[in-house]
Amino acid sequence: MRNLLIALGGIAILTGTGLAVNKANTGCGLGYVAMKDQEGLIFEILAVTTNGTSANQTFGITFGTLECEKPSKVAVNDRVHTFISQNMDELAMDISRGDGPYLETLAVLMDVPPEKRPEFYRKLSSNFDRIFPDPTVSSAHVAEVISTL
Repeated sequence: MRNLLIALGGIAILTGTGLAVNKANTGCGLGYVAMKDQEGLIFEILAVTTNGTSANQTFGITFGTLECEKPSKVAVNDRVHTFISQNMDELAMDISRGDGPYLETLAVLMDVPPEKRPEFYRKLSSNFDRIFPDPTVSSAHVAEVISTL
C-alpha cells in the first residue's frame, strides 16, 4: 500500500498543474507537437523522449516542420569545402560574373532553393573582394566568408 501511495504521489507531482508543455524545455519536433497542449512534467518527459527516440527533430529543423525553424544560414559542409578547394579559379570567375556552372553547383551543394539563387549569386558577386581578397587566399577563407553572407 505504501508503494502505491508513493507512486500516486509521484504521478501527481509529475502531472501537476501549470502551463502546457514548455517548448524551451522540450525543443521542437513530433514530441512537442503531440504533447504541447498537455500539462505537467510527465508530458514534457514524454515529448523529449519521443523527440530523442524518433530522430524527428533533424527532419523538422531541415525542412522547417514540426514547429521547428529552418536555419536562415547553412553551415558549410565537407562537400562544399572540397568543391571550393578543387575549383577555386573557376568559382572565382563565376562569382565575379555573378553566374556560371561552378556558382550553380555551389548553390546546389549549399541547398540554396532555386528561387533564391539569383539573390545568392548577386550577394556573392557584390562581395567578391571580401571572398577573394588576394590571389593567395585559402579555400577555407572563401568557404568561411561565403557561409557568413
